[in-house]
Amino acid sequence: MEQLILEVIIKQVEEKKVIRSSQHGFTKGKSCLTNLIAFYDGMTGWVDEGRVVDVVYIDCREAFDTVSHNILLGKLRKCGLDEWPVRWIENWLNGRAQRVVTSGAESSWRPVTSSVRQCSVLGPVFSAYA
Repeated sequence: MEQLILEVIIKQVEEKKVIRSSQHGFTKGKSCLTNLIAFYDGMTGWVDEGRVVDVVYIDCREAFDTVSHNILLGKLRKCGLDEWPVRWIENWLNGRAQRVVTSGAESSWRPVTSSVRQCSVLGPVFSAYA
């Protein structure tokens, strides 16, 4: 089912031209390598023109853990995604809970209001939209 929803999302995003051409992650025909090439090409062009170039690297390693469900759903709606896939995604995200167990001590269960399932088909795509 996730694969079907992913295909619907990709189709609608392409039709509505939601993703900028500069987006490389989770975009058909683009990758980390094409991103690196585009970055290198841009920076060397500016250096050749004598412009000053500053680069800041940001570690997005924990992006999966910081995606707010409400913000993600709002962005998907704002992109013009049809309501039925957004509702399916909302149901897919809702109703999860977690707790911590350390040395036999257990915390109470808490609802999960952010993060996406990392071992899922949709998780990486949602992190790109967050």
